[in-house]
Amino acid sequence: MPIRPSAAAEIRQLVDALGAADVNREAAIARLAVIGPRAVEHLLRVYPTTTDPRMRIGMLRALESAADPRVSALAAAALSDSSPALVASAIGVLRSLVPSRESRIARDALDALVAVVVDRSRPTEQRLAAFDALGDLPSSTLDPIRRTLADDPDPQLRAHSGQPAIEPAVSADSVWGEALEGRLPASPDALKAALVQEGGAAKLIQLQRLVDLVRAHETGELDGERRGAWRVVRGALHQMLAARGSRLALYDLRDSLLDPDRLPVAFLAALEEIGDATCLEPLAAAYDASSGRADPWWREHLATAFRAIIHREGLTRRHASVKRLTSRWPDATADLLSRI
Repeated sequence: MPIRPSAAAEIRQLVDALGAADVNREAAIARLAVIGPRAVEHLLRVYPTTTDPRMRIGMLRALESAADPRVSALAAAALSDSSPALVASAIGVLRSLVPSRESRIARDALDALVAVVVDRSRPTEQRLAAFDALGDLPSSTLDPIRRTLADDPDPQLRAHSGQPAIEPAVSADSVWGEALEGRLPASPDALKAALVQEGGAAKLIQLQRLVDLVRAHETGELDGERRGAWRVVRGALHQMLAARGSRLALYDLRDSLLDPDRLPVAFLAALEEIGDATCLEPLAAAYDASSGRADPWWREHLATAFRAIIHREGLTRRHASVKRLTSRWPDATADLLSRI
């Protein structure tokens, strides 16, 4: 369907607004949905030309209400994107296509959503969203999916099976072996228990590899509570490395201090044990950033780690690294040095 010049100009303006971070974006999404087929034509043409996740998310949300069969392949491809928000938008589009009158489109949308539900490597939130997208289907279609979920290692997915939640009997050494091969368990508690049992005899390089694997999994976790639980496991790995005097994963300790969230105490305990002069800048930056918070616990632990490194490395105010701190964070550095 050709787009009239006036309508084309409006649609281009609305699409441009999809990259904004304000109410104009939501208004643009709603308006594009109202315009209907003319907007769909434009969105389908423009979508492949942009790599901006925010733009693509806005386009998918505008396309969701159209339930146009041509969106099926585009949404299915978006399921493999690294952006969790884009995947969520793709699931919404596929939900709208499941009731399609075109049997091929309905089948393809159903197959794509079921593949997400049963993919144990995906985050829980994506799997649950895909399962919820199938909620209007008859029991004859949903029952086989529920039976598949009945023995899923993720308790939240098992709960959706309608079957009693039964914890699979998996040994700590099995969990440990799987984790070292890159397959982390669904539960952070399972890996933490395996770490207690197996970590003492592990090679340092294995512990460092798990730090990286857990960090990647933690970053992709959408649920704040579960993300925090994975962070606790990562802290335990750091503490185990530090107890053996290893600085193999010191880079991750430094980078973690740049996160806005307060870290578990194991991170700072590890820094006290094996932190070096390169850790002083992120510690000072974190201390400075915490100055406006009513969080004496966090500030005190940061200061303790800072003092431990200064003493262990034998640094004075004349050391180049300390001078850099004074230049960048004068108030925070003065406060930290006054405690020594």
